Amino acid sequence: MKPLMCLASMALAWVILPALLVLHATTVVAQSQSTQPPLPPPGKLVDIGGWRLQLNCTGEARASQPTVILEPGAGDFSVEWALVQPGVASFARVCSYDRAGDGWSELGPHPRTKRQMVFELRTLLEKAGVRPPYVLVGQSFGGPLALLYAATYPADVAGIVLVDSGQLNPFRFINGKLVRFAETATGRPVPPVKTSSPLRESDIPPDARAQIEAAARQSVPTANDPPRDKLPVEAQRMRTWALSQVKHYAAHVNPFEAEEFALLIADQKKKERPLGDIPLIVLTAGQSGYGRDEQAIEDARKKDQAALATLSSKGKQVIATGSGHHIQIEDPELVIKSIREVVTAARK
Repeated sequence: MKPLMCLASMALAWVILPALLVLHATTVVAQSQSTQPPLPPPGKLVDIGGWRLQLNCTGEARASQPTVILEPGAGDFSVEWALVQPGVASFARVCSYDRAGDGWSELGPHPRTKRQMVFELRTLLEKAGVRPPYVLVGQSFGGPLALLYAATYPADVAGIVLVDSGQLNPFRFINGKLVRFAETATGRPVPPVKTSSPLRESDIPPDARAQIEAAARQSVPTANDPPRDKLPVEAQRMRTWALSQVKHYAAHVNPFEAEEFALLIADQKKKERPLGDIPLIVLTAGQSGYGRDEQAIEDARKKDQAALATLSSKGKQVIATGSGHHIQIEDPELVIKSIREVVTAARK
C-alpha cells in the first residue's frame, strides 16, 4: 500500500490542493531551490515511526507544574512562538514543535487528519520524555487541535489557552456559497491514525507537484508581511525557506476535515462542560479584519469565540483589543500572562 492510501484512491486529495494553495496564497513566497533549511533546528529531531518531528523545549521543569505545549496555526510552525516562548520559559517548562511537513519536520503519513496530528504530538512527547500533565496553547488552527487532544487524552491536559482559536464550524466558500463547513460532512469514516509509511515527496503525483511548485514560484512574497515582520530576523529567514518547500503544501491535504469538525462538535454536545473544570482562557482578537459587508461572519466569529469560554466551568474570555489574529506576535505579553495564569491555576 502506498503512503497516500493508494495514490489512485487519494486522487481527490490532490484535486483539492489548488484550493488549499489559494488559502495559503497570502503566506507563500518565491520558491527556494534549496531543500536544506538555512538554519539548524533549535531543538531536536525525534523519530516517531519513520519520520522525524522537531521539538524545542526550554525552561526548567518544576515539581507539580504542567509543561506548556505550543500548537501553531495552519501553515505555521515553531518560529511563530519566538516572542512568547522565552517569556514562558522564565516560569515554566515550555515546548514548541513543528507538525509533520512544516518547518524542520519531515513529512508524515497521509491523509493529514487532525486525529493523525494529535496522535503524532502525543507520540512525540512520549518519545522525547516530556511527561504530562500539559497546558496546551493553541493558536488559530491549533485551537481545534488542542481541543481534540483534550478530548482524546483528557488525563494528560491540565489547562488550555486558546489564542484566537479557529472555529469548530468555520465558514467556507464552497461552490460560490458561504456555508458552515461541518454541515458539508457526508459521514464518511475518518481513517485511523497511521504509525508508519510516511509520505515522501517522490510519492506526490507529478501534476500535483507541478501545481505546488508553480504556485510557490508565482505567489507574492508575503511570508513576513505584518505582523510577522515583528519576528526575529532568523525566524523570518526560516519562514521564507519553509514556505517555499513542496513538503509545506503536501502537509495540509485533509479531505476528511469537515467530518472531523462534525465529530468534534457532536462529541462536545454530549456534555454541558466538555472540558470539565480545567483552567481555560480564550484570547480573542479585538481587530478581526472583516468589513461591513462581512458582518455576518464577524458576528458569528464573536459568538463562536464567546462559546469557547463555556467549554469549562473555569473558562473565561479575554479580548486582545489592540491585536488582530496573530496575538502571539502582536501582543505576546498578553499571551505570556494568560499562560502564566493557567499554569498557576493548574498547579492549584
